[in-house]
Order: sequence, then structure tokens, then C-alpha cells
Amino acid sequence: MMQTTEKKPLTAAQKKQRTLKHRAWLRAAVQLMFFIAMPGAFVAGFNGVKQLFLRIGHGEVLQLDSFTLSLLGLCGFTILFGRFFCGHVCAFGSLGDGVWWLSGLVQKKLLHRKKQFQLPEKAVRRGQKVKFMVLAVIVGLCTVGVYSRLTGWSPWEVFSRLTALRTPPAGFGLGIALFVLILISMAVQPRFFCQFLCPMGAVFALLPVLPFAQLHRDGENCIPGCSACAHRCPVDLKLDEQSLRSGECIACEACVGTCPKGNISRWDLALGKNFWLPMLAKAVLFFIMGVCLGFCRFF
Repeated sequence: MMQTTEKKPLTAAQKKQRTLKHRAWLRAAVQLMFFIAMPGAFVAGFNGVKQLFLRIGHGEVLQLDSFTLSLLGLCGFTILFGRFFCGHVCAFGSLGDGVWWLSGLVQKKLLHRKKQFQLPEKAVRRGQKVKFMVLAVIVGLCTVGVYSRLTGWSPWEVFSRLTALRTPPAGFGLGIALFVLILISMAVQPRFFCQFLCPMGAVFALLPVLPFAQLHRDGENCIPGCSACAHRCPVDLKLDEQSLRSGECIACEACVGTCPKGNISRWDLALGKNFWLPMLAKAVLFFIMGVCLGFCRFF
């Protein structure tokens, strides 16, 4: 008779690694779903910003059109749940994650690099301020009525057309060039566009987040010299405070899954052992809101 071999129970480290992989795959699945179903959500919110300041510049009465409602919906969701939109829904952000993952695979398999190349920390922190200048320039151009006369330069309009399976028309040469440059930059820095150039990222970073939606860190229980959460963070947060309230946090929860002691928490993560439940619950809520606001291309 054949003897059956008993499987050895997983160690704590192996269980942690398995959970980390499951968390990463779940987030990737949520991102892919929204990438397919709602690639235009980012553009709709950004158009809300443009419409708002175009009307202000022309002295017109502000109206609750579809773009303004989209902007209000995205801002409201961010105040309630942090930058979940950036970390799980935004198609441009998901594209950046995909390019960064592919770049790491190429560097590891072909270039035999043990550590993936990325920009120095000081450069990242300075670059994160650029998106606020981008937002200020766009707001200024809209207010004085110049923005509406500029065509063919926007990389996110190029991306929007590509996700709609349409090629950019003639006159979009500059926008295509900028889009290609952003793609290349995404390969050398995680969330390059989100951190440095995204005007909606600047809007979200300026919004307050309700206390119950913030991540908290039990620093007293940390392993001395660990810094696993900081190394894992795609937007280079310092993560050295008990309340992680930075507007740069994109709510990807990479730090939560990485911490070997489980010291980073939020109220919804403490509801049960099923780490997937809070993520899916927020994804469902956003999907319902997106359908109501007209984000979903299938409705």
C-alpha cells in the first residue's frame, strides 16, 4: 500500500507570505475589473475640475452637470474611505502598477538585478510637489479661458481614447509623446504619474480623510530597525507616526500586508480575519456609485 505523506503545517512566516500574495492578487483583480469597466472615471472627475474653473472664469453660474457630480462623488468617496480610488479604481494608476511590475520582471529575469531600480528618496519627495503646480497651472489656464483652446497635448486624453479603443486623431502628437514618456517613467518609479503629475492626485491629497478611514500604526510593538512597511510603500511615505494621515497615501494597503507584526490597522480591517472583506465592500460601493454617475461603460 502506498503511504500517504502528511503535509507539514505552514510556519508563521509562510502563512504571512501566503496572505501577502492573496492580498496582492485580490487587489490586482479589483484593479483589472475597474480598468475594464470604468476606465473613464479619472477623466470624468478631471473634467469636473475643468468645468468648475471654466465657468468661474467666464462668470457663469455653477451647475451640477454630470462632470461636476462626478468630481463631487470622487471627492466624497475619498473623504469617507481615503484614496481608495487611486489605489484600486483609477485606470491610469493601475496602468502604472502594471508597467512597474513588468519592469521589475524584466530587470530580474533579463538584467539579473536583485533590487529594482527607482528614483532616490529625496528626488521622490521633491517630485511629489510637482503635481500641485500642475493642478495650479491647469486651474489658472481654465480660469482665464485659455485651456479650452489647447488641444492635442493632454496625455490622459490620449489614454482615455486608447481605453475606448479609439486612436488619437491628428494633432495629438504632443499628447502621444508625453504619454510615451510617462509610460517609460512608470518603469523606473512606482506610481510615477500619480505621485508627480496627476492633477486629480493633487486634489485628493488636499482633501481631509475622516479619522475612521485612516490607517494607524502601533509603533511601540515594532521590531527595531524593521522598516518593512516603508520599503514596501509605493509612494515612499515615512510611516514613522502612529496615525498615517499623509495625503500622499493611495490606500493600497501594501504596508498592512507587509508588517510582520500586524501593527498597521484600521477599524474595518479589525472586523474579522477575512482581509478581503473591507476591500471588496469598498469596491462594491464604488461600483454602485460609478454606475449611478455613468462611469461604467457597460450600463
